[in-house]
Amino acid sequence: MDRRDFIQQLPKAELHLHIEGSLEPAMMFDLARRNGVELPYADVAEVRTAYEFAGLQDFLDLYYAGMGVLRTASDFFALADACFRRVGADNVTHLECFVDPQAHLGRGVRFEDLMQGLDAAVRQAAGRGLEVSLILCFLRHLSEREAFGALEDAAPYQGNFIGVGLDSSELGHPPGKFRNVFAAARDLGFRLTAHAGEEGPAEYVWEALDVLGVERIDHGNRALEDDALVARLRRDQVPLTLCPLSNLKLRVVPDLRAHPLKRMLDLGLLATVNSDDPAYFGGYVNDNYVRAAAALDLGEAELAALAANSFKAAFRAGDDSAG
Repeated sequence: MDRRDFIQQLPKAELHLHIEGSLEPAMMFDLARRNGVELPYADVAEVRTAYEFAGLQDFLDLYYAGMGVLRTASDFFALADACFRRVGADNVTHLECFVDPQAHLGRGVRFEDLMQGLDAAVRQAAGRGLEVSLILCFLRHLSEREAFGALEDAAPYQGNFIGVGLDSSELGHPPGKFRNVFAAARDLGFRLTAHAGEEGPAEYVWEALDVLGVERIDHGNRALEDDALVARLRRDQVPLTLCPLSNLKLRVVPDLRAHPLKRMLDLGLLATVNSDDPAYFGGYVNDNYVRAAAALDLGEAELAALAANSFKAAFRAGDDSAG
């Protein structure tokens, strides 16, 4: 069986996808016209040219500019519905999707409109056999006080979120900065995850585990720099939501052949494959599997193990027919 066909037939969970990062350039321009938003790009081709990133911050600058076209409930529905349909086409049966409310509320969007659009898309996805759980992310370049504000704003919609996460600019914003709001979220019953060890050091992974008390690490590439941390991750089977094409596009790795995915599997870590921001980084989850498998020479047993890991790492059980 062809490698791509084998990957397609594997049921999978996707655990690291930012809904705002699924905004394709064509939709960006459609919504900009509809909402009277002026973009700093002349056309779709110029946007795609801007996708040559020197690092995480270059990407985030474009990411935040692009999401400015999202204004109404119908905008958020269109974004999420298109994303969920594309995710389901890769034989993903369970999706845990990050949402950045602070990035929208700060420009005047109502939480009610954000959630109305997302919830309608979640319900439609369920009708097609895709279970979607939302994770509320705090923006780490903002203050913990502002994170508490987002948690309070989300209170009427607590049932729509399964967990909280931590994303945005990593360097200079250690996880410990958010220890109190994560403790509050835990008390409210949220599951906990955080981006750590993508551009930040291995120490940030330790902080996410021991200070924030997270159950899962998003990225975690640099954990391999610390043998004691590797032993901890292996012993506790802490899930790592790796994103190969994101790491390549943001120059976390110089080449996919240098990606730590295979080494993590060989070390017995609970590694998973995900797409991060698929509209910006060149593909959804199957594209990440295919290109990583080709670069790292992953066999069918390793690919099946990665798919099985994705269900083991999920906060809410999906259809674990992957074994």
